[in-house]
Amino acid sequence: MPRDGAGPDFIEALARGLDVLTAFGAERPVMSLAEVAAATGLARPTARRILLTLAELGYVRSGERGFTLTPRVLDLGVAYVDAMGLWDVARPHLERLVARTGESCSIAQLDGSDIVYVARVAVPKIVALTVQIGTRFPALPTSLGKVQLAALPPAELERVLAEPTRSGLTPRWRPDADERDAVLREVRARGWALTDEQLAPGIRSVAAPLRDGEGRVVAGVNVNCHAAETSVDHLLEHHLPLLLQAAGDISADFARREALPRVTAPAS
Repeated sequence: MPRDGAGPDFIEALARGLDVLTAFGAERPVMSLAEVAAATGLARPTARRILLTLAELGYVRSGERGFTLTPRVLDLGVAYVDAMGLWDVARPHLERLVARTGESCSIAQLDGSDIVYVARVAVPKIVALTVQIGTRFPALPTSLGKVQLAALPPAELERVLAEPTRSGLTPRWRPDADERDAVLREVRARGWALTDEQLAPGIRSVAAPLRDGEGRVVAGVNVNCHAAETSVDHLLEHHLPLLLQAAGDISADFARREALPRVTAPAS
């Protein structure tokens, strides 16, 4: 069935193909044709044609248990990260920050009401939630989300937070609008955000915004720690100054990279 609100330029077949790709996940790494059809709301013949097309393109494969994604799907995400240039710019700064704090550090960007991790340097510690490139969490209860939500105009903030999360996670902290706005005003005023076990037990982090050459917030960078090992005082007194320095350095490098002239080599 056509989607609600689809305009005359909307390509339904492309949307259905993306729906099939995103139906797979950690809880559904392998699916039969019937399961794909049920997960996407597509008729089985339609789902079959899409799966066979994706298989021919190399994005899915079929086996005895059903269909699975292939590593080629990663090309889609890598293309985004490469296009943004965030990883190339951020890598040395993240590695230095991890070495100085002894904690995992990440960069994430807003996607609707969620954040999605786009760069990360991790240390081997047991935490409540597994994080990797592409991991999605509700934005509001995370420090990475708060620093980006605080930069949005009020109307855009309401629109973004009205979108349902696609993370599959129910956070511990679910404030009303007044509490939410008060927290984001504080984040906006001080320029950084703290999350203390608001997303899940044991997770404590502090984040700062990353800005482009025009001063717009384009992402967030954080230091994440285990609440049983690192106090809020130590997080703010020791880790936060190092984080703010790294965020400034990454933003400055990102702005310089954007300012570089783009040279296209002539075709031979």
